[in-house]
Amino acid sequence: WAIGYAFLFGENLSGFIGTSKFFLQGLSDGDYAFVLYQMMFAATAVTITSGAMAERTQFFGYLVSAVIITGFIYPIAASWIWSGVHGGQGWLAKLGFVDFAGSTAVHSVGGWVALAGVIIVGARTGRFDENGKPSSILGHNIGYVAFGGMILWVGWFGFNGGSIASADASIGRVLLITHMGAAGGICGIVFIQKLLKQPILLVTSINGALGGLVSITAGAATMDPAYALVVGFIGGLVVYFGERLLLRLKVDDVVGAIPVHAFAGVWGTLAAGIFYAGDLFSFQRIMIQFIGIGAIAMWSLITAFTVYFIIDKIFGLRVERRAERRGLDYSEHYEVAYPEFTDVVTHHEKTASSGVAR
Repeated sequence: WAIGYAFLFGENLSGFIGTSKFFLQGLSDGDYAFVLYQMMFAATAVTITSGAMAERTQFFGYLVSAVIITGFIYPIAASWIWSGVHGGQGWLAKLGFVDFAGSTAVHSVGGWVALAGVIIVGARTGRFDENGKPSSILGHNIGYVAFGGMILWVGWFGFNGGSIASADASIGRVLLITHMGAAGGICGIVFIQKLLKQPILLVTSINGALGGLVSITAGAATMDPAYALVVGFIGGLVVYFGERLLLRLKVDDVVGAIPVHAFAGVWGTLAAGIFYAGDLFSFQRIMIQFIGIGAIAMWSLITAFTVYFIIDKIFGLRVERRAERRGLDYSEHYEVAYPEFTDVVTHHEKTASSGVAR
């Protein structure tokens, strides 16, 4: 409302940042629906970080970062691709960069920012042992994971379908391609789990579907449906191997947000250039996609590292170990979300303080 919309969609004569419409000055009633819709994109970019940094991040530090991400990091990156509503055009758009609904502008930005955040805040206590081997920290309600995945899958029809400038018959194509991308993603990640003779895990499979959705978002309006399944399938594989790469690097991403959004976003943006309808496998178009992917990644990582480093020094970003053990519902929000575990935590703290357990 104050500055993000202006940076993204204000008059952009430089190609790098909008310079008008601060505090929504001069907009009509008809523009406000577009503003609200774009607020949801900004919110999506920042909530990606919350999942990756969960269970050990101070709430106030996260809130400060959310303001900066939605008001500065995300809108400036997206302005390179989407600005022009109120005059001017982003420099990537001028090159012919393709990103229909935000595989890079939204998802990769959020994923790269999340990567910077988890590196600064560090891994959860107990996530890696002394030899660097990962230990599982399991969730407590698999049903909610599936339900959340279903909400995202259905919500993506609004995410991609609503990105069409005018409501016409082309929305049917976008919605079908979106659905096929999601289906391809879950097929890809189930396939690789079966091929490697591993259990077909629900949480992993849900992330595969989300990876397919992120992958198809850039090219949902410029790709033939036949390629949607392929793009989504590969997106699922990208998520699977991306999660394992992060574990090898000892990067603790709680929900797999970085592979789903950053890595699959990179693949999806590249795929939008590879499978562009009427101009398949164009070397020039693919190179433009590479330029955009690299520029957005550098902007997001550098600015996010700087922001999180400053927040950590001024406010603190990570909670104390005792607070982490108690749970952030209690230590950060002063409420007990899981009263059935209260006695267990109290007993653990007493035994730890008496030297019986570390």
